[in-house]
Amino acid sequence: IAVFHILWTRHRHPMRTTPLSLLLLALACALPGCDVGQRGGAVIVSAIGSRGELVEPLLHNDTAAARIILGETAQGLVSHDATGEVVPALAQRWIVTDDGRSYIFRLRRARWADGEHVDAREVAKQLSTRIRKEAKDQPYTNAAAVTEVLAMTTDVIEIRLNSARPNFLAMLAQPHIAIARRSGGTGPYRKSWHGDALTLTPAARTGEGLVDPDVMPEQTRIVRAERSARAIIRFTARQSDLVLGGTLADLPLARAARVNDRAFRIDPTRGLFGLAISERSDLLGDAGMRSALSMAIDRIALLAQLDAVGWKATDSLTPPLVNLPHAPSRPDWAGADMDRRRAMAAATVSAWRTEHGGATATVTIKANDTPGHRMFRALLAQDLARVGIRLVPVDKDADLRLIDEVAPYDSAFWYLARLSCARKLSCDPQGDELLKQAAATQDQNERLRLLGEAEVLIARHGGFIPIANPLRWSLVSPRLTGFQPSALAIHPLGKL
Repeated sequence: IAVFHILWTRHRHPMRTTPLSLLLLALACALPGCDVGQRGGAVIVSAIGSRGELVEPLLHNDTAAARIILGETAQGLVSHDATGEVVPALAQRWIVTDDGRSYIFRLRRARWADGEHVDAREVAKQLSTRIRKEAKDQPYTNAAAVTEVLAMTTDVIEIRLNSARPNFLAMLAQPHIAIARRSGGTGPYRKSWHGDALTLTPAARTGEGLVDPDVMPEQTRIVRAERSARAIIRFTARQSDLVLGGTLADLPLARAARVNDRAFRIDPTRGLFGLAISERSDLLGDAGMRSALSMAIDRIALLAQLDAVGWKATDSLTPPLVNLPHAPSRPDWAGADMDRRRAMAAATVSAWRTEHGGATATVTIKANDTPGHRMFRALLAQDLARVGIRLVPVDKDADLRLIDEVAPYDSAFWYLARLSCARKLSCDPQGDELLKQAAATQDQNERLRLLGEAEVLIARHGGFIPIANPLRWSLVSPRLTGFQPSALAIHPLGKL
């Protein structure tokens, strides 16, 4: 009832949280259904998602819940620690040869969850499949540079690249590159179902799985995948220690529950959060109108009204410190104050209307039906209305859609490839061609030059309107120690 009332209130009044909503949510926390029984010393985790994502994580590896389980039960050759550093996982060590174009890994002695020994030939076959899919989904990125994955012996694997890529190991460390059978992976945890929850038990230190110094034999974790409202209720009732996987979609529910600010943690992520413009958009096919729309958004005020302290606004495609020969490009109007920006945007819209016989400047946006997305659209619509643009949510064929993705590593290739013509976005063909040339060349200096030129053209075209860093939040109990903020929004359970 509490959840229904909150969602209904948000549907009718996107900016309002009523006292009745808060009262119903507080009462819901006292319900017996929130009780998970005696927890003992186990860390109890709610991952925002669905049970199916835990049952078959390899089929849902683009979701937070699936990636949590893959990271704990089915690591790849390497993985990320709590600070985001690349550390050994299934591979105990490696060397890099041929000027960065060959990686040779020696595997640990380990067993699959069904008890069979891990063999490099099976690992190489799985890894090749994962990398091919990654290359298809992420053109021009590190995965696209892989030419071969070879099992040299029963415990040695070589990966060959057509050109050196500085962040290649970070790409391999992503949870969805995990190596696993349907029965499970190599650890460091084994999973078993108890009711609606997964119990993660450390793999034995006798060669049955991966030996992880951060995972003690007595440490178990209880993990559920559940809707955000139920996860928040469970947490506020002190029946769980940690909620993972929070995004903009669920933010208003956490705020409506009045979770203590010390428990609410925002990750310092990098990546893309903004509006991608469809290649089929008529109104936004006009460069001036794309610029007007971007100018009209008061990014700082919008984020402040969404009430996520620490969420950082941006107007550039990439952050600093990626492989570019210059600072990230910013729009020409970046130095102007909001009043000046709105005046310029309104003038552009007025001129467009005059050219089109007084037509209303209407822009459609893909309607994601969550409390956070509805609130975001309401705030965005207010900003656009001030300059004469009407925003309308639709179910398909929208002019705008929200991109909300965390970058797995700092590389201009990742950012620019996400905004390429292959993604069916409004794009600059010349910038796209330069990006292809940068991916193909083996000359590092030439690659840097081509990437720099591509970034300038893609940013100037304005086919993507950056707004902020991706929002990723967690709820952390004061009882829990060892939790660290993560630029990758990855939180290994071993140290908790």
